[in-house]
Amino acid sequence: MRSLEIVDVTKNYGEFRAIKGVSFEVDPGEFIVMVGPSGCGKSTLLRSIAGLEEISGGRILINGRDVTREQPSERGVAMVFQNYALYPHMSVRENMGFALKIAGATRAEVKAAVERAARILRIEDHLDKKPKQLSGGQKQRVAIGRAITRSPEVFLFDEPLSNLDAALRSQMRVELGRLHAELSATMVYVTHDQTEAMTMASRIVVFNAGRIEQVGAPLELYNRPANRFVAGFIGSPRMNFIRARVLALDGEYATLTIAGMEESLRLTAPGVSVGDEVTLGIRPEGLGEAAATGSRIRGTVAVIESLGRETLVYVDAGVLRSFDSESQDGYLAVHRSRQIDVKQGDPVTLTLDPETLFVFAPDGTTVRFPER
Repeated sequence: MRSLEIVDVTKNYGEFRAIKGVSFEVDPGEFIVMVGPSGCGKSTLLRSIAGLEEISGGRILINGRDVTREQPSERGVAMVFQNYALYPHMSVRENMGFALKIAGATRAEVKAAVERAARILRIEDHLDKKPKQLSGGQKQRVAIGRAITRSPEVFLFDEPLSNLDAALRSQMRVELGRLHAELSATMVYVTHDQTEAMTMASRIVVFNAGRIEQVGAPLELYNRPANRFVAGFIGSPRMNFIRARVLALDGEYATLTIAGMEESLRLTAPGVSVGDEVTLGIRPEGLGEAAATGSRIRGTVAVIESLGRETLVYVDAGVLRSFDSESQDGYLAVHRSRQIDVKQGDPVTLTLDPETLFVFAPDGTTVRFPER
């Protein structure tokens, strides 16, 4: 039996359709992360699972039970919000036990559930404090503890780390991973941060404009994205995209020309036709340093991000600038897993190795993956 089933769910706001026939299943104990740009429908779907939004069509099943028309309190879910939503006049202990108290649990049951959650989250020393005495990370632990005390069938998280600083977000990602393993719980987590998705998820659901683009394990989406949208969304820095044209075909091999490059590329690209405008995709780590093999790209260092153990360089390659509107001003992103000695304005030569290239058809579908 699935822990959660979303069956052809739609959600309309007047004439606007926010969710457009979404379906997927969640197995018991999975950590599912829903990602996508702002306004893509992921938070709306999460709130619909919780019962905070009424869906326009489709069904929602939890452990085989149709909860589509049930009240939030009857669904067996617990939701952790972005803004903590703690009662300021209550202690941590009272906040964590409030839902159980309202549900009619005995004082002993509430006490046992709160103390168990506090041990799991390592906040036993804060139970008698008020929320204003806590840090952001401690408040988020209390919000999660309030969910744990209810022993829900499914945990729902709506961008719970977005209000925390970078160091605390990293720490909380580890804590949530540990919590998931310890509870063996089914969790559905919404974020716009694909780093959170890659590091925590059993599987990722990628949303775009109210539809699902792809569902899969993090590395599956990274290595074999279904289309250009997924390829550009999963990975940081983003994939570089370069326009090309199919000049000739020889079986599954295509000869491609790129404006601004004298030499052509020959690689496998099944399903394309002569004259097609296709897209080449290359990960920042795939742009090699100048070598004897591969096509050479000459450019100028525009931006340097020295991160200690790694370096990100954004290169102005003239007509080869990435046409992805969300990339760093159209520069080609280059990743090096070490410190390098370059300065803004330095000339650089990169290698475009055909073996590292993705190819996307005119409709955005991936027709070629790099050989691993």
